[in-house]
Amino acid sequence: MKLAIVGVSGLVGSVILKVLKEHQLDIDQLIPVASSKSIGKEIVFSNKTYKIMSMQDAIAQKPDVAIFSAGGSVSLEFAPKFAEVGSFVIDNSSAWRMDQSKKLIIPELNGDIISKADKIIANPNCSTIQMLLPLSVLHQKYKIKRIVVSTYQSISGSGQKAIQQFESERKNEKSDNVYPHQIDRNCLPHCDDFIENGYTKEEMKLVNETHKIFNDNNIGVSATAVRVPVTGGHSESVNVEFEKDFEIEEVLQLLSSAKGITVQDDNEKNIYPMPFMAQGKDDVFVGRIRRDFSQKNTINLWIVADNLRKGAATNAVQIVELLIRKKYIY
Repeated sequence: MKLAIVGVSGLVGSVILKVLKEHQLDIDQLIPVASSKSIGKEIVFSNKTYKIMSMQDAIAQKPDVAIFSAGGSVSLEFAPKFAEVGSFVIDNSSAWRMDQSKKLIIPELNGDIISKADKIIANPNCSTIQMLLPLSVLHQKYKIKRIVVSTYQSISGSGQKAIQQFESERKNEKSDNVYPHQIDRNCLPHCDDFIENGYTKEEMKLVNETHKIFNDNNIGVSATAVRVPVTGGHSESVNVEFEKDFEIEEVLQLLSSAKGITVQDDNEKNIYPMPFMAQGKDDVFVGRIRRDFSQKNTINLWIVADNLRKGAATNAVQIVELLIRKKYIY
């Protein structure tokens, strides 16, 4: 199998390499791709040294799979060119997510809808993935009517420059700022750009991607996305109203038995999900599971995941594994 990673020198690209190694995929040839300033530099993967190559050279190699983590404009321009030479493209940007001709995939949730004809496959937003993986389990049983979510998102979601801003502020040094305000010892209710309706693009991703993945535009979704001074791992406070009533014990059982989910819920022992503990792990962690007594058929959840892994790299690698199981690639 020939596998290309577009954006290999970025934060998500480096994590993709880690996840590929951990998951022990049988890769015959790695094709690392990055911007022009990185061409010719070397990376080491599985004790082999590879030189970073240009986009054109990578396309000429006709990889079986190309995982993109290089931004929306790059994906829009080059993903179709990889697809034209027969590659399956798995894209981490927002470029193709709401394209009705492209599948938006969380493998445990809707991986069965991928066909051999789906040459460009979209990875959902990191916050959407970690929210919908556990909610999909409950949706099947109780049917979701409405979701109210507030996110507490790591600065790693804004890339390496955001981490540099945070570290510089902590040292009281000057730096090029990614955020319009200080992020150290602060919270910014501002993830991505504001749009005309008063929400940010990040908040609307949670709305629109939920509707697409669940194939139900009638589910109410209201989101507030907040950037917090955490270097890895997103957290979400999620309030969910169902059409059917539930028992907390059954909810715990459903979530505990679901693939890719770890329940951490023991108030007496102060056990609950935290981004610090989720870093470097593939699972989505769920805790603080409790009934909302102010409204019938409603529950509160606290959901945490490593945004660079299940929120991006791991989900993409799991899609590759799915393509292998389906025998679309060998």
